[in-house]
Amino acid sequence: MPTDIMIRGGTIYDGSGSAGVPGDIAIEDGVISAIGNVPGPAKKTIDASGLAVTPGFIDIKTHSDFTLPINPKAESKVRQGVTTEIIGHCGFSVAPALPGKVDLLKDYLSPSAPWLPFKELTFPQYLDTFPPTSVNAGMLVGHNTLRLMVMGMENRAPSAAELNAMIALLEDGLKAGALGMSSGLFTSPGAYARPDEMIALGHVLKKHNAGYFTHLRDESNQVLDSVEEAIDVARQCGVHVEIVHFKCSGMDNWGKAATALQMIADARASGLDVDCDAYPYAAGSNPLKNLLPQWVQAGGVEAMLKRLREPESRARIAADIARDGLNNWGRIPNWDCVQISISPNLPQYAGKTIGAIAKERGADPVDALCDYLADDKGATRVLVTSISEDDITEIVRSRTALVGSDGNCVATYGTVSQGMPHPRFYGTFPRIVGHYVREKNALPLEAAIHKMTGGTARALKLKDRGLLREGFRADVAMFDPADFRDRATYADPHQYPTGARTSVIVNGMMVVENASHTGALPGKVLRRDASGAVG
Repeated sequence: MPTDIMIRGGTIYDGSGSAGVPGDIAIEDGVISAIGNVPGPAKKTIDASGLAVTPGFIDIKTHSDFTLPINPKAESKVRQGVTTEIIGHCGFSVAPALPGKVDLLKDYLSPSAPWLPFKELTFPQYLDTFPPTSVNAGMLVGHNTLRLMVMGMENRAPSAAELNAMIALLEDGLKAGALGMSSGLFTSPGAYARPDEMIALGHVLKKHNAGYFTHLRDESNQVLDSVEEAIDVARQCGVHVEIVHFKCSGMDNWGKAATALQMIADARASGLDVDCDAYPYAAGSNPLKNLLPQWVQAGGVEAMLKRLREPESRARIAADIARDGLNNWGRIPNWDCVQISISPNLPQYAGKTIGAIAKERGADPVDALCDYLADDKGATRVLVTSISEDDITEIVRSRTALVGSDGNCVATYGTVSQGMPHPRFYGTFPRIVGHYVREKNALPLEAAIHKMTGGTARALKLKDRGLLREGFRADVAMFDPADFRDRATYADPHQYPTGARTSVIVNGMMVVENASHTGALPGKVLRRDASGAVG
């Protein structure tokens, strides 16, 4: 009997970090059935001569939960070779959404998910009803969402009853198969949680053999202290800790990446299970409101909008920024480093900077920012250029750091083509290959592939993905290493990468063939079992 798919004549990079070797790969019933010099006929044969054949890339850090339900083909990701996305990061998850609190969650997530419909939803229902997509998806329970459901935007420690309520919601998600819990300790209400609250929840994660994925409490002026706080969760709770989209933000903190990476390496050498990931760009992305001091958001969106109109609040905001820089971002060179990305109520400003808007209006930049954010009802998302290229290169070449886009799956058409998103949405993985491997020679191709496949699968405890092995799920990417680079830019982000021969297989089905999407939606919802393994 002929096999389903035969990939012939490519250079196989198996995801382990080993150098590429020539060979064939046979796929049967969604599984890799043979690797090497494989004889025999096939229903479909792919000529991979001149191509790298690798495991599908695993995007460990994404927010595609905000777009996959309305963009199930996941074009901007799968055309990069991504076959699996981990969603629900930074403490932001769209479930659980409890009765009477759906609008609260919808307003809270409006800068990140302006087009996503919200409804009452338990976490088990969320996993069970997730729509068919082109990529696999693993889900996290968001700590900010838990706090919002139980305590709203209260700036205080939880009572014993409130902590138990958060634990019950977390366990509901973990028992259903969530991979773990994410935190966003940089912004309200997650910023109101003290370390003992996170340790208590960490013990719950350990009980279920689940992981902890954290956006550090501070990625700028207190970044090293925040790295130590994350490592302490691994130390006290015995859980896997993933420090997501690791960076040292703000001019005062450039050059600290090597120290932080050594802290993580030392923790691993002592037996702790700690990883980090990063995207290869100098700009980050966040809701504009999160750049302001944390007190501005206290009490929710309506209270924030009222403060933004008050002269005394603006004066306090300006003083705080002058003293400390932007919240979680540090000091930036100027206000042209803050660019409007998505603005649901003022879409005509996408691509403009706060500096340019202030100049047009003849206004102080802080006044222009406050006016703009109020007019956009708090829903603005921005790009912030605040990271050193030297630090980025240090992280990319590090054996400690994995690769995550921190981006949504979008497309060049429809609802998700609106605005000016971060170019990482379209270019993270080919940028690693094209810019950092081929142009900068920062690391060899096999090491880069390991950071995007096998290394990530180990961190996530994926039991049958991330490596090209007989018996593993057939998630496969094929691309020409000499013609695989990002084209998306800050000025023109909606561009797919180069590579006319790029093809992607998900669970044994062709999703991208010669750079064209087939329309197939073979992705699976990945669930963690009681042992912690994910499949």
